Amino acid sequence: MKIVVLAGGLSPERDVSLSSGSLIANALIETGHRVMLLDLYKGIDLPGDLDDLFTDVDSPHRYQYTVPAMEPDLTQLKAEADMGDVLMGKNVLDLCRSADLVFIALHGDIGENGKLQAVFDVYGIRYTGTGYAGSLLAMDKDLSKQIMKNHGIPTPEWMLFHCETDDPAQVEDQIGFPCIVKPCNGGSSIGVSIVADRAGFDLAIRAAQKYEGAVVVEKLIAGREFSVGILDGTALSVIEIIPNEGFFDYINKYQAGRTQEICPADLHSEVSARMQAVAVQVHEALRLKDYSRIDFMLDGADNIFCLEANTLPGMTPTSLLPQEALVSGISYNELCNKIAEMALR
Repeated sequence: MKIVVLAGGLSPERDVSLSSGSLIANALIETGHRVMLLDLYKGIDLPGDLDDLFTDVDSPHRYQYTVPAMEPDLTQLKAEADMGDVLMGKNVLDLCRSADLVFIALHGDIGENGKLQAVFDVYGIRYTGTGYAGSLLAMDKDLSKQIMKNHGIPTPEWMLFHCETDDPAQVEDQIGFPCIVKPCNGGSSIGVSIVADRAGFDLAIRAAQKYEGAVVVEKLIAGREFSVGILDGTALSVIEIIPNEGFFDYINKYQAGRTQEICPADLHSEVSARMQAVAVQVHEALRLKDYSRIDFMLDGADNIFCLEANTLPGMTPTSLLPQEALVSGISYNELCNKIAEMALR
């Protein structure tokens, strides 16, 4: 197939996306596809022959991108590209229409909130992953938690807090401290803070406001953190996430050696099976499609709490889904090829 791997974008998670996209593109090349990696935001000038943009297995060219320790400066990016807040760059749509398939390797914002999927549906462009409705439901943490609650899926107590208008006293009354503050539609733990008291809450709100005007304030669950990938309707092995220090924030997620990831997780078989069953339930309740990753906390009494669902889980060297797939005997290249093939069904 001729495949466009779409990555980057105008998102705080663009560096993670470019790393994922580079590896995905290389994997698809190695499995026999003709591939190009395309930055959604920057776009590209077209050559006389579009085929010149695509790389096949006989070419020595391969993609490479390393995630920096700090998130990207989007203000600087916009100034350098001289494109302002436009979300889709030059010739992106034409190139996507010319391909057999678009492999969406974006993280955050337009890649995961359903906008891009809706545009592709309008133009009849085939793409990987979940459609626009499931993407929207999973990306909005308040909406997804409401759906979980309505389906009887345990999730930490929470409230939606509007930074400019709501009274922090509501948080103390409804949630209490300690708690977690996270942007309602963010990812990669960008803008996330663990809050111990009112002073910490005020600082956390200021940090989160850089990204969004509304945040989810969630009761902190003390315990162990896990994730379960879903591939073609089946739960993969449970993976445990143990940062060497702090919590599973942006640096600990994407800098090698800062977090231990144990797969299969050291859990009683009954707890693992229960967590996998809940992961499938979340996947179905949120109308997710070919693959996803569902994140959990487990308290000291083995109570499971679903934190959120990821419709485009990371595919970097330190990402969780590829590690889980490997335990099931699915190599990285096979995983990428399987996701592409599922999109064509």
